Amino acid sequence: MAKKPIPHLYSDLSAFNRLLLLIATFLRYPGIGSAEFSNSSEQDHNALEAVQTCLQEMAHQVGIQLSSYSVNTIRKDLVMLRRYGILGQQMYRWGYYLGTGAMNPEELQVMLQALRSQAQQQGDVQSKQVLRTLERRLRGLNLQGSGALFYPVRTQINRSIVHTDPEEMMKQGQYRHTLFHHIDSLETAIVQGHKVELYRRSSPYRQVAVGHLQIYPLQLIYSEIAWYLLYEHPQSGHFAVERVDRLSNYFNLLDSEGRGIAVQQSNLQVAHKLLTEGWGLYLGEPDEQQQEKLGQLPLTQVIVRFFPPVTAFILEGECRHLKQKLSQGTENGVNYVDYQIDLPGRSIDEFYRWVNRFMNSARILVPVDLAHRHQQAALDLLKLYGS
Repeated sequence: MAKKPIPHLYSDLSAFNRLLLLIATFLRYPGIGSAEFSNSSEQDHNALEAVQTCLQEMAHQVGIQLSSYSVNTIRKDLVMLRRYGILGQQMYRWGYYLGTGAMNPEELQVMLQALRSQAQQQGDVQSKQVLRTLERRLRGLNLQGSGALFYPVRTQINRSIVHTDPEEMMKQGQYRHTLFHHIDSLETAIVQGHKVELYRRSSPYRQVAVGHLQIYPLQLIYSEIAWYLLYEHPQSGHFAVERVDRLSNYFNLLDSEGRGIAVQQSNLQVAHKLLTEGWGLYLGEPDEQQQEKLGQLPLTQVIVRFFPPVTAFILEGECRHLKQKLSQGTENGVNYVDYQIDLPGRSIDEFYRWVNRFMNSARILVPVDLAHRHQQAALDLLKLYGS
């Protein structure tokens, strides 16, 4: 004798429709339920009332008439979605969303543009792979007309000057034995806080020994022309930055346990404070960096006087550095802008290279030794032209 079917809570069509519409609402309005989504304050906000409103809108859009329902009913529906794993067990303090679908179409468009730029201009292999997958997966999604989802409204044109993709290297016959061959393993080590051993194969501009290097990798940074690795020396806690292509394809995992992402994040903040306080990517030698971290390192005041036609450009850069000071004046009837900043000694060379971009429109006033260096560079340039 056949068993009688056990009635389900959603056997009733209206209850079933409501549950499916709730799922559709979370898909259509990711973030629904947050105060930010509803433009309301945290004090006056009721998350489930916002969900209730959008659920009714969703029902109207698809032409389904829902019987009256309350916030308590929606709360029971949420329990059912958690039970089947459609919603996670976490608290949705910043709004409801399903799985990894935390973006609405407009947010997705912005993310795709950033991903495309990183894939094409910065040569990020992982971004290329993800972009190819997403382009296939989202081909049927029509956003603001045909092709709008993938149109590069925004991009970055800073392009890597070195090869970054091992597959492209092979195809072009430009194979390079660099760390780009182990990027996936390196990123895993960063997230899990593994200690690794790498090999520095070249150091053309600084007197740093080539050879094996035991480090905690902290972050991959793209800056102007190439990818760099920000890392920490295990024994000294010294932070440094190395261009990825100057590291060979040697990769050795030394610590399978890892020190955890919390330690990584804490140390990354310290390293970024050094980057923010300085100019450029060079973080200094161990002794001076330790003094700087303790707030005991004296800074060097630099003042550069800029003349037309670059004065307007200098004045536009209001956020060029957190500690900069800009002032205007007149010298021999010519308007100028004085750019003043206090920098750690490690950053003077990189700052000086930035000043050199402006050629005869810049004169260094302070410090005197840097002013003499700038003057000598101008004389050396004259010699190159045979004057």
